[in-house]
Amino acid sequence: MSHQQTYQNNQAYAEFLSGWDESFYAKYADTLKPALPGARVLDIGCGVGQVVNRLTQAGYESYGVDVSQPNLERARKISERCQLYDGKQLPFPDNHFTSAGALNVLEHVDEPEAFIRELARVVEPGGRVLLSSPNFLRVLGFRDYHPHMRGLANKWHNWQRLREKRRLMKTAPQSVRFDRLTPIVKTPFTADDDAIIATNGVEMAFFLERAGCAVESVSCTDRYVAKPIDFLLNLTPLRFLMFNAFVVARKSR
Repeated sequence: MSHQQTYQNNQAYAEFLSGWDESFYAKYADTLKPALPGARVLDIGCGVGQVVNRLTQAGYESYGVDVSQPNLERARKISERCQLYDGKQLPFPDNHFTSAGALNVLEHVDEPEAFIRELARVVEPGGRVLLSSPNFLRVLGFRDYHPHMRGLANKWHNWQRLREKRRLMKTAPQSVRFDRLTPIVKTPFTADDDAIIATNGVEMAFFLERAGCAVESVSCTDRYVAKPIDFLLNLTPLRFLMFNAFVVARKSR
């Protein structure tokens, strides 16, 4: 059984998502909003439907897909446009959406490089593509919640990996792949501990560009914070070493 298949009947994950505070997904949902009212928007890994609901309430034709049946049972109470999918091929034609994104999904995907290509495929030229995931290769920070981020030895290793990946992007781009993690399965269930992909802003931006997108911004803040703080945190390349990876791109025309 693949990692994604473990979510197909995960009731604990549906319970966890149901308790999401609106502030957790508000920035992601609002960034997905197209300029044109009524435009089609897709949330991949829609969970129990909060983002789809926020976008629908804002006047957009909002769709969601998820691999989890328990999630979809709840999401479809919010919107009939939420549907089950296999985690690989999106059930939509090319260039179908004005914007599409995935929030905290990429780190759980069996084939992340292919996932990014598929995400870009369904967005129309000029449309927005958004990926938001934890930065598992963070170098700066404290009180880190995942073992891969903790301790000076891991932070030094993460720094070395990022340097190596940047070198490969220039010299051997075809060889670049996300690092894999060993999932940590706990009882009771906790999110992100069972991640299998070491997501980070450097590689997320790289693979979006390879999928035919122009990256507009990479920030380490995936939620709304005070504007002066947000500005300072994302002012320098240090944003690639901290917190999260919030990557906004535009599909090339």
